[in-house]
Amino acid sequence: MNKDTKILVVDDEKDLCEILQFNLESEGFEIEVAYSGEEALSKPLEQFDLLLLDVMMGGMSGFKLADKIRKDLGLSVPIIFLTARETENDMLTGFNVGADDYMCKPFSIKELVARIKAVVRRGKTIEIKSKLITIDTLELDLGRKSLTIENEPVLLTRKEFEILTMLVTNKGKYLSRQEILDRIWSEDVIVTERNVDVNIARLRKKIGVFGDFIKGRSGYGYCFEN
Repeated sequence: MNKDTKILVVDDEKDLCEILQFNLESEGFEIEVAYSGEEALSKPLEQFDLLLLDVMMGGMSGFKLADKIRKDLGLSVPIIFLTARETENDMLTGFNVGADDYMCKPFSIKELVARIKAVVRRGKTIEIKSKLITIDTLELDLGRKSLTIENEPVLLTRKEFEILTMLVTNKGKYLSRQEILDRIWSEDVIVTERNVDVNIARLRKKIGVFGDFIKGRSGYGYCFEN
């Protein structure tokens, strides 16, 4: 049942990579290996069903890699962190940058296999359900990165689309400008909270009557309510 599951192992410990590759291939998974975050980014990450990322690597850390995968590449491929760090703050950091699970070293291969199966199964279910979000005549296709209103396409910039997706998937919850900045803009780009206001103003105009659903509240940020 695992032969169609393709996994990328990213770890700078070559011995551990060999052990994981051997054992996971024995379980029927298709395994590729990258020995750094930089090498991982050179691969077609969208083609993998799961990423196993070490946290502490020379160069780019696993946390930074996951952040780039989620923010810059916009990929939802499931991620499991493998790490010797087990403090609560480390775990929270892992989940905040988009981890689906977090395993502390040393771990058993049997437990890892069980967690991989659970995460992949959950990821496929969520992907099927969440690719198309419909609100009245507004349809947001997360797979195709497209928006239609009354079956007519609405052209959004990448930032506008990401902001709308973030607001809609957190419907009813106020998101601060800083939260939006942290999620949508990479940290190496200098932007201010004013950038959020400008993009939301343009977004409201483009989505017509649905623009009224984007509420702004001083001191709280923005929320999508319908």
